[in-house]
Amino acid sequence: MHEQDLIKILVVDDRLDNLLSIESILERESYTIVKANSGRAALKILLKEFDFSLILMDVQMPDMNGFETAALIYQRDKLKEIPIIFITAHSHEEEAIFKGYKVGAVDFIYKPINPELLRVKVGLFVELYRKTQSLIAQEQKLLTANASLQREIEEKEASELKVRELNRQLLQNNMHLKAVNEELDRFAYIASHDLQEPLRKIRVFSDMILQKKSSTGDVDKYVHKITNATIRMQQLVSDLLRFSRHSIQGGDFTVCDLNDLVRDALTELEIKVQQSSANIKIEKLPSIQVIPTLMRQVFYNLISNALKFRKKEVSPEVRIYAELVASPDPHLRERPDGNYYKIFVVDNGIGFESQYVEDIFVVFKRLHSYHEIEGTGIGLSICKKIMEQHNGFITAMSEIDNGATFIIGIPEKQLLPVNMSLME
Repeated sequence: MHEQDLIKILVVDDRLDNLLSIESILERESYTIVKANSGRAALKILLKEFDFSLILMDVQMPDMNGFETAALIYQRDKLKEIPIIFITAHSHEEEAIFKGYKVGAVDFIYKPINPELLRVKVGLFVELYRKTQSLIAQEQKLLTANASLQREIEEKEASELKVRELNRQLLQNNMHLKAVNEELDRFAYIASHDLQEPLRKIRVFSDMILQKKSSTGDVDKYVHKITNATIRMQQLVSDLLRFSRHSIQGGDFTVCDLNDLVRDALTELEIKVQQSSANIKIEKLPSIQVIPTLMRQVFYNLISNALKFRKKEVSPEVRIYAELVASPDPHLRERPDGNYYKIFVVDNGIGFESQYVEDIFVVFKRLHSYHEIEGTGIGLSICKKIMEQHNGFITAMSEIDNGATFIIGIPEKQLLPVNMSLME
């Protein structure tokens, strides 16, 4: 199909001979000519068809003249771009010409019609139409190309974001793997050293009894030592299971009053508090999103440690209070983003050297022999793991003989899902 076949011209005249004459003049150009014998007929055609390149319209028509018809045509947005050439017998009526241009005419042709002039004028507007359509097509291509380019840019950005996210996850997985390997190393050390030590004692003292070289008093002493070693081993195994359980246990976050959790922990420690004549001071603590059972364990462990590592002949004093922090603390390496609470547990105990602040949170890492102070070195490592499950942190400050201050950092609001385990 030739490009000319796409050119549609609407000719409007109340006289059939004029319609046929114009069609005949334009016939050799192979335009598609649509004829209307009145303004109303033209409007009816334009209700269904609006892809005309040009309208040729007689001015003097009964019922509705050309100017009135043009005014109605241009009321529709889809038809406003179609040029109208008026055909009139009044070549010298300036008022009529002005009125025609006012309603939207682009040109006039005067009767009697000069065929060549009509073909030239129509040809000019047809060419203008073709160029306009070509520009519209180019614009559409550019818009499509821009949209495609925008999609490619967005896809590329999404891919880059995905790559960054994958790299972040890979880094987290590497850190996770490193932490797991470190824990496996510590478990291997426990299995090869801490657990074997009570077994070795049981074997040695059992051999002495079996050899029957000892008196009855010695046998009782050896049995007592075997019993202590067994208790020690049972405690180690129990703590190992407890540590593993905290590594995988999670729970739902609930808005909870931390004052209630501290009171629950003190209820469990009631006998130890009474035996040590401890003075526990709890200031107003916030209500925040926590896993209640785990946070209760944190307070239990910290208060229990304060009672355990007390000075001789001095009653333990423990103060628990909180601060809302809006900006990061430069002295703390680990901290959540945004507002968070710092909860302080301060005691007047024996303290420890500040150089060991990282070591005390390592599983089964002890600063004192279990012969001096009972325990296996599991409590603070559990606290650290629980705080990681809360997207928070735990650290400490201390000096020998000047007590210790343990600091819990926990977000004011939990925004992201937490990683519940390093042991999965």
